[in-house]
Amino acid sequence: METVSAAKAHGGTLGVYRHTSAATGTEMTFSVFLPPHAVDGAKLPVLFYLSGLTCTHANVTDKGEYRRICAELGLIFVAPDTSPRGPDVADDAAGAYDFGLGAGFYVNATQAPFAAHYRMWDYISEELPALIAANFPADPARMGITGHSMGGHGALTLGLTYPEKFKSLSAFAPIVAPGQVPWGHKALAGYLGPDPAAWRAHDAVALIEDGKRPAGDVLVDQGDADNFLVEQLRPELLAAACEGAGIALTLRLQPGYDHSYNFISTFMEDHIRWHAERL
Repeated sequence: METVSAAKAHGGTLGVYRHTSAATGTEMTFSVFLPPHAVDGAKLPVLFYLSGLTCTHANVTDKGEYRRICAELGLIFVAPDTSPRGPDVADDAAGAYDFGLGAGFYVNATQAPFAAHYRMWDYISEELPALIAANFPADPARMGITGHSMGGHGALTLGLTYPEKFKSLSAFAPIVAPGQVPWGHKALAGYLGPDPAAWRAHDAVALIEDGKRPAGDVLVDQGDADNFLVEQLRPELLAAACEGAGIALTLRLQPGYDHSYNFISTFMEDHIRWHAERL
């Protein structure tokens, strides 16, 4: 693991790191905020944040406004990239923003040419947590997951699939039912093939319908001025699925907020406090 940069912030350290991933077969970059911790040998809870379409690790690292509250609460914050990258990594043929580079959708692709490197599911669920536990004072028994948009989709699907691993779960403006919206139709068909049955393992609403449950309650914030709300995000589908399954969902529709980091940074502290209470 190579240290790309490191700087002191709020008494802790914000670092950017690079390593060769066994899951993706590429170099992967991620950031970690390590809060100050007074007791030598103390193991701290960890929050993984999955970013949305077009993003890298840097978007939330630069604009998320999480460091102060993570330092206060003693929470490690990890921000991975959104896809494999490199000269040998396949991209969308037309260079579109919603598929290929920057748009891995947190799945293990089965379709050529994407299957060779697009294995973000294994990277987030297995490889990166192990790397964090081996190199930072992280407690693998106290991990939570959150994310925005495509990353909210990833957080929900990973949290529902691995409740024993991700003990707390939240999302900002998530794609809750990719099997029912254009973004998901394009990405899941491209990565997993045309059969919708293969998509269900990466669709939060379908996972709930198929019996998956999170470790506990779930927090979702959604701006009501989000221009993707009606066509792509559809939080009402998640609300209905959770109600039918008896999952405690706190869904907050935030007046006037859009899809940007202005929205995310406003409610980031709420989410970090939510996770810290549960971890």
